[in-house]
Amino acid sequence: MDFTFDPDIPRYWFANDQFKTLLLTALSCTFPEGERFFVRSVRHYQKRITDPDLRERVKGFIGQEAHHGNEHEHFNTFMESKGVPTQKVHDYVHEGMKWIAKKFSPERQLAKTCALEHFTAMLAELMLEEPDFLKGMDERMLPLWLWHAVEESEHKAVAFDVYRDQVDSYWVRTSEMALTTVEFIGFTIFHYVQLRQDMDDKRDLRSVLNGVNWLLGKPGWLRRLGRSYLAYYKPGFHPEKKDSRAVRQRALERLAVMLDRPELAEAA
Repeated sequence: MDFTFDPDIPRYWFANDQFKTLLLTALSCTFPEGERFFVRSVRHYQKRITDPDLRERVKGFIGQEAHHGNEHEHFNTFMESKGVPTQKVHDYVHEGMKWIAKKFSPERQLAKTCALEHFTAMLAELMLEEPDFLKGMDERMLPLWLWHAVEESEHKAVAFDVYRDQVDSYWVRTSEMALTTVEFIGFTIFHYVQLRQDMDDKRDLRSVLNGVNWLLGKPGWLRRLGRSYLAYYKPGFHPEKKDSRAVRQRALERLAVMLDRPELAEAA
């Protein structure tokens, strides 16, 4: 996609709101190293896969995740230029991924990838299904998040299918999800605080309170994901049981207009 970011885009590009902007920026800071971790965990099993369709899907997954990391590195650099210390969070995540690679078995690393892919798919499909979630986002920033959401939804089952093909342990999958849930929530809060600590403007406590209400109260976007999250613990769970092709197509058609690239509407 090769996104570029207009220098005139304000620091708080999400509804002119500090909390919303820095929350998504904190997530973006984790994407480059996190998605390289996803690729490594799947690639470990790549040569063992005999199903030709799954082998092709793995190649596509690796390519998409590499592009996501590159585009979010560009975004993170842009936010650094706006006085948001994204590099500090990136470096912290880099060290954390190195630690996981040393301490966790390949099976656990792949299970963690499946868990995090479920989180990203839930958030991605929330963005695609609920236009109000992105209400107020600067139109110049919107294509990055829509594009990433479409591709996360598109490949949401690849790591899971590799796991089912190569490991297929219910206990490892669900116990790793429980652990990853605590980590995901805790580290997202921590990375938000990391960004705030070294910035040059005052903390907007009203923005934080409104943001918590936005996530957990009304409209309570995260609260609405409860059923989708709990479905992961069912023995028969599979990501593709939720068919999201229609919402991806609508998003691609919107992107085609926004970016003046009609070929995107044919990409689903």
